Amino acid sequence: MKYSIIIPTLNEEKLLPNLLEQLNKSSVKEKYDFEIIISDGGSSDKTVEIARTYSDIVKVYVDKEKQNIAKGRNEGFRFSKGEILIFLNADVLLEDAEKFFAYIEKHFVNSGYAAMTCKVKVFKDEEKLSDMIFHSLYNSYFYMLNLTGVGMGRGECQVIKRKYFELVEGNNINLDAGEDFDLFKRIRKHGNILFANNLCIYESPRRYRKLGYSGVTWSWIKNSISIIFRNRSLSKEWEQVR
Repeated sequence: MKYSIIIPTLNEEKLLPNLLEQLNKSSVKEKYDFEIIISDGGSSDKTVEIARTYSDIVKVYVDKEKQNIAKGRNEGFRFSKGEILIFLNADVLLEDAEKFFAYIEKHFVNSGYAAMTCKVKVFKDEEKLSDMIFHSLYNSYFYMLNLTGVGMGRGECQVIKRKYFELVEGNNINLDAGEDFDLFKRIRKHGNILFANNLCIYESPRRYRKLGYSGVTWSWIKNSISIIFRNRSLSKEWEQVR
């Protein structure tokens, strides 16, 4: 198996089908060798039912203790076979699935890079001026973090070679927020990270609409600083916004 697409979910019945339909297009499935793994955190809606229709493997978390997204991604990895791991959030859309895989094949698979990420914007049909400004600034900031050797790959899209994910022992399950930053920061110590300026992932703006850009930004900053200096996140939970 060349690619394993791992998607952590929790009550994503509204948005998950859109991503899975992109990945299940015959033009994509027939050309690229990949499996789709859903790692569900205990959904109470129809997420699991949808996942079982469109995915190869569905792992449902059943323990009483709440599963954070770091645990969810690691659980999905446990069942994977691919040499290239593609972690996607359930509320995203690919700009173009064929373009996405073609870029990875050409620029990443046989390269010396350990991991890859790309630009993130909100859904085109929901984009406002504030979204454009914010994401333009933050995409440039994330690019600079990788260019200067810090390492950054937002959870919306992380592409990682299996050997490096295993080398750093995956996501830190003790982090309830900022686990994506922490993972790439640790991977960067072992290899370079490719920031794909030519690729874009589109995400739901639901969190920005509810918490505002100032609230989301402050949460990112305080958790990143805490992870760098104390190796733990300040947030005890990444609030579910549906």
